[in-house]
Amino acid sequence: MSSPVPIEMPGLRVTLDRLVYRHLSPEETDGREHAFIYFLSIHNDGDCAVTIRGRKWVVSHADGTQLVLEGDGVVGKTPTIKPGEKFSYNSWHALPTARGSATGAFLGMDAQGRRVFVRIPEFPMQATR
Repeated sequence: MSSPVPIEMPGLRVTLDRLVYRHLSPEETDGREHAFIYFLSIHNDGDCAVTIRGRKWVVSHADGTQLVLEGDGVVGKTPTIKPGEKFSYNSWHALPTARGSATGAFLGMDAQGRRVFVRIPEFPMQATR
């Protein structure tokens, strides 16, 4: 039976494996010239498999504005992560400012039918040239 409110799943954690900065040219952008490419891993150190079904990001810009992004899956996939396994991927955020931060959560369902989530630890983004 599915839980009505997602619970933070014990043993599930997210790590930022790498962050790369890329300046975008005016031809490549719509005013968001600072691209931050991140490499994340979702680790399942628990005792129950989990399927990631969605994500929510809160991206904060240096000018005080925020962008909230929500969507299904992770990079077009809904990975099932068994105990002792991890799922790694990369994607990116484009910012209109040279620095900011990102945080959020992955949402899923465990093998027992409970709605679960795992927090994405906040990480700073700072342009380098």
